[in-house]
Amino acid sequence: MEKVKGIVKKVCTREVIFYIIFGVLTTIVNIIVSYILKALFKIEGNIASTIGIICSILFAYFTNRKWVFVSNANNTKEKLGEFGKFILGRAFTMLIEIIGVFLLNDVIHMLYGLLSDNMAYLINKCIITVIVIILNFFVSKFFAFRK
Repeated sequence: MEKVKGIVKKVCTREVIFYIIFGVLTTIVNIIVSYILKALFKIEGNIASTIGIICSILFAYFTNRKWVFVSNANNTKEKLGEFGKFILGRAFTMLIEIIGVFLLNDVIHMLYGLLSDNMAYLINKCIITVIVIILNFFVSKFFAFRK
């Protein structure tokens, strides 16, 4: 039991807790924007997903910089470098997300036929988003906002 408490204490740091909170909010931005564009405005799913990702990346940068990783960048050059690394990392995970959504929805057709097209799309988008959230933590911590 003490080992479990030690692991929980090591994992549940302020940084991780804030990342989870803002990660959930970032995910909500991504999914809501994507779903609204697809369901209400009839924008093709991959384009809707890409726009949702871009909106969530901008939201994530500002929240991660200020509250999660508490950036120490002071001057414009440091801030631009940090932003550039953040965007580069997110471009990498955005590519993973775009490919993942494409594979699940357009190649494998996962859940299509079992659910409505919009609901299948939404669930598949959520599955890929969870994978991307985990990748983004490590990219941000060890690349973009490295102390």
